[in-house]
Amino acid sequence: MSIRTYQAFVVCLLCLASETFCAELTSGIDAKGFDRSVRPQDDLFLHVNGEWILHTPIPDDKSNYGSFLVLQDEALLKQREIIEQAAAEKHPAGSDKQKVGDFYRSFMDEEHIEQLGVQPLREMLAEIDDLADLRSVITYLGRGQTLGVGGPIGFYVDQDDKDSTRYLAAIIQSGTTLPDRDYYLEEDEKYAAARQALQDYIGRLFQLAGLDAAADVPANIVALEKKLAAAQWPRTELRNADKRYNKFVVDDLAREFSKVDWKAFFAAAEVAELNEVNVNTPSFFVELQSILQETPVDLWKWYLKFNLLDSYAPALSKDFVDAHFELHRKQLAGVPQQQPRWKRAVEATAGSGAGSFGVLGDSVGRLYVAEHFPPQAKDQMETLVDNLLRAYEVSIQDLTWMTPETKQKAMEKLKKIRTKIGYTTKWRDYSKLEIKPDDLLGNLLRSGQVEYHRMIDKLGKPVDREEWGMTPQTVNAYYNPSLNEIVFPAAILQPPFFDPNVENAVNYGGIGAVIGHEISHGFDDQGSKYDGDGNLENWWTEADSAAFKKLTQQLVNQFSSYEALPDKRVNGELTLGENIADLSGMSIAYKAYILSLN
Repeated sequence: MSIRTYQAFVVCLLCLASETFCAELTSGIDAKGFDRSVRPQDDLFLHVNGEWILHTPIPDDKSNYGSFLVLQDEALLKQREIIEQAAAEKHPAGSDKQKVGDFYRSFMDEEHIEQLGVQPLREMLAEIDDLADLRSVITYLGRGQTLGVGGPIGFYVDQDDKDSTRYLAAIIQSGTTLPDRDYYLEEDEKYAAARQALQDYIGRLFQLAGLDAAADVPANIVALEKKLAAAQWPRTELRNADKRYNKFVVDDLAREFSKVDWKAFFAAAEVAELNEVNVNTPSFFVELQSILQETPVDLWKWYLKFNLLDSYAPALSKDFVDAHFELHRKQLAGVPQQQPRWKRAVEATAGSGAGSFGVLGDSVGRLYVAEHFPPQAKDQMETLVDNLLRAYEVSIQDLTWMTPETKQKAMEKLKKIRTKIGYTTKWRDYSKLEIKPDDLLGNLLRSGQVEYHRMIDKLGKPVDREEWGMTPQTVNAYYNPSLNEIVFPAAILQPPFFDPNVENAVNYGGIGAVIGHEISHGFDDQGSKYDGDGNLENWWTEADSAAFKKLTQQLVNQFSSYEALPDKRVNGELTLGENIADLSGMSIAYKAYILSLN
């Protein structure tokens, strides 16, 4: 019996068994966007999406548009309603709704913000002016961690890659404004224009702040960032978790990179008792020592003042906001027009996407879930995930190039994958955060410090396996290799990805492909280096590892042959993880659907 006939037979049986249930189901496929003038065998993408693309303009406040962003816009409107209701009502002091409403009001009070101008940053700018020598600069780099001010040393706390039960502090290369080191090191027209735009932006911020910088200061800051970029690892190298794991006792760190006063840095970063740290990019810190010493203290001060202004420009008066938009969104991201202020206010309150919690993301998330996430969606998702995992199990068993020994390890990891659906069971506590309706910049600073202390307070404590890396109102999903978990926030569980009232085939092709994508990240070129407990540990035989690399190299070569833009080819090494997950995810989703019919 053919698959198609078998499927039709099963559907008929289901209808006989439950006529009402089948009558309520709809196709779920929206054919209005199809371009039937294009044959699917010639161009499947245009066949399915041609009419939608023709009649759906990209909004002026975006550089691209598709299903994820359509849903994100819808989620933003729902969040706006929740937040503006909180802002319009009186709530008990210290309550989540009081904080949500007052923060939103502080962002929307343009008249007050215009009156203040750069005044909220004057004290912090004066603090930078008082830096007298290199030691004080390094001390400020540590203090900058608590203030949300960028610099060449990135500091964070995350799981220990080789002991997933504990947290480990880490330092990593940082300090550049443009999106990638190539923007500083490549000489083509696009990158040269970006560097000039950065230089102009630096000068504009100083002018708006009333700072009397010499004419060559903006160019000197760009030149300093170019030195930092030259020392940085390329993104392809940053994908290698083994190379990024370099754990040091702090005393040894001081000996290895002796020209950096680590004691002063960590004390100012409020982790003076730190015992060990992972150095993600050791060669960068070797080079940073020379850059620190060769750069005049006065230039470091201008660099830090620029970083402070750049970090908080979106919260200052309109001239600062416009200057920030012109560089970061228009020049670098191709966005023609600034978002309406209410959108920026909602995103600042509730988060703007993957990894962003905003100031009160979980407070808004709790309200969002109560209004917009039906409990039955979670049950149906659990069934879909179970079937995807079952299909993945079959696929592993069917691999002809993998030995039984490695298959067994892969199966062990697959069985240990944890699934989180909808929303967290442990909401973030904002009780220590003070929010005022007339102090936007102060609200942001206090929020940053609360979140920073939430992070450093993890040190010495067991890993919290219930923590989420996204809010429920985020339209996205993720795989976390250190927790070996797949996570699906509530906002992605809606059409066109998921609809409880349509045929299963549609849900397997939509959210099923997303589920398969995230599971596949556990076995891609990065995730495959972690075991089922989330530890960076090799569980492959030497022969299987070589076979896997040979197969993935074919995928690297294939994608590297694609010309995304004239004279710009895809970097197949950089996109490898996503390419594996996309292709595997769709394949596994189809297999899971077939299995679900049996």
